[in-house]
Amino acid sequence: MRDQDRVADLAAMRVDYGNPLVAAADEPDLDETWVAGGWEPLLRTWIEQARDLGVAEPNAMVLATVSLTGPVPRPVARTVLCKGLAPDGVTFYTNYDSAKGGQLAADPYAAASFVWPALARQVHVRGVTERVPQEATAAYWAARPRESRLGAWASRQSRPVSSRAELDRTLAETTARFADVDDIPVPPFWGGYLLRPDEVEFWQGRHGRLHNRIVVRIDGTDTRVERLQP
Repeated sequence: MRDQDRVADLAAMRVDYGNPLVAAADEPDLDETWVAGGWEPLLRTWIEQARDLGVAEPNAMVLATVSLTGPVPRPVARTVLCKGLAPDGVTFYTNYDSAKGGQLAADPYAAASFVWPALARQVHVRGVTERVPQEATAAYWAARPRESRLGAWASRQSRPVSSRAELDRTLAETTARFADVDDIPVPPFWGGYLLRPDEVEFWQGRHGRLHNRIVVRIDGTDTRVERLQP
């Protein structure tokens, strides 16, 4: 297949959000009243509905940070899991010494996008991040499987590694290190971040690409809701 044919195939990929096979096709139009009680209840409802429809990891979100290590700032995105949701923001956990941890230390502003194509919905959360209190990290850590705790200790996240064999060897050494430890402690280099939004945008797919977009803008205790053109 020629390169231009491959591009043409991609260009032809299209979903009609008016199609009844798409979960959101028959639901009412998203409007400002859906966030009358704040942005968090609607985001929580959409995550739960995605879960109920069998979406794999409905709490997955694409987290974008800013890298300042090069001659010019550049965006960096990756997928993480939302592990906490409250009116003050969304929480995720990671290695503080990872690439994202270093980027957030240099510039705490970030954006996260939840995407559920089967429901024709997206949510974008934008704002400043901060580390969660150690007690919150400890509470979440206590609920993690032992294998995940060992992996957090074994991985120098974002650092180069010579081979998979070296990574497996490090995990084996870590497993042996904690063999007699029932309650593996939280690594000092690991913990949570709260993304405290100043904007939360809800997107609902609609026929003819005339999608619904409602944004909640937050400035301290002041909240403003606007409809955006698609």
